[in-house]
Amino acid sequence: MTGNKKGLAAHYLQRRPALIFYLFVLAALAVLSLTIGKYPLSFKDIADVIIHTVAPSSAQPDAMAQNVIWNIRLPRILLALLVGASLAAAGATYQGIFRNPLVSPDILGVSAGASLGAILGLFLYLPVVTVQILSFCGGLLTVAAVYSLGLAIRNRDPVLVLVLAGIAIGALVGAAISLLKILADPYDQLPAITYWLLGSLTAITRSDVLSVLPAFLLGLVPLMILRWRVNLLTLSDDEAKTLGVNTTILRPLLIASATLMTAAAVSVTGIIGWIGLIIPHIARLLVGPDFRKLLPVSMILGAGYLLIVDLLARSIATIEIPLGILTATVGAPFFIWLLASGKRSWQ
Repeated sequence: MTGNKKGLAAHYLQRRPALIFYLFVLAALAVLSLTIGKYPLSFKDIADVIIHTVAPSSAQPDAMAQNVIWNIRLPRILLALLVGASLAAAGATYQGIFRNPLVSPDILGVSAGASLGAILGLFLYLPVVTVQILSFCGGLLTVAAVYSLGLAIRNRDPVLVLVLAGIAIGALVGAAISLLKILADPYDQLPAITYWLLGSLTAITRSDVLSVLPAFLLGLVPLMILRWRVNLLTLSDDEAKTLGVNTTILRPLLIASATLMTAAAVSVTGIIGWIGLIIPHIARLLVGPDFRKLLPVSMILGAGYLLIVDLLARSIATIEIPLGILTATVGAPFFIWLLASGKRSWQ
């Protein structure tokens, strides 16, 4: 037993430097993002604002720099980190429990349901907060409908039933979205709906970050605690039960956790595709399929990826480019390469 504990400790110490390096790079990206924008800031400006916040008696920094950092860029950066980590963690979880490398957070209709809720709010001219609440509830209700349908249909392969039910419900929700787009005012509502569907971090405030944080933590805690059991869900249900895993309880709990994180992210930023699909693949290429290592690395990579994409979205053109366009531009070619190269690292 002592030898086993020493082996586990050695294994942890071997993994730790890599995680520290990833976190260091992520922190460096966050600091760099603070300096870049329509109103450029130097590292000295950032240091002056932080020092004045910690020690108010210090020299007064530039008022514009204070406002840009605390009210515009820092909330946007924090939300990009949370959303990127949430979507990547959800994607890694779905791919593990459904035993399919092509699965993403969209597979059970959470993104479609959240879109329908938000579009309904925009169609009815409701306040922004109400739109976000409707989006969040729409994502959760859609997944609940998919899972209920999966339980109602008796089949020897419950995973396959859930995937097919998600496709069917997603198609119905997509039809409702199309109907609302046709009925929307083409000069007012339709542009807002289209922009929301493309995803953006524009006009993010501290309250948006605080609204996402509880759902993110509530969904993340079960995934972190049970991450070693996800490895067993890659086996068949009979094999997992033989090893002591109650798949009837574990799979719905993990689905609920991943769905909660995805719905919270989509409700604030709109649809940002490809992160939950390609980031877990990249993480598997780096650390392998072991979910104990895969989950934290996926979250770090997802957070950093969305941070870079958002940085490009607000700096490479005179207008801000929707995030969904950039993530698809990068994600689709990478995924094609992944398929062409025949990578099997997800297994």
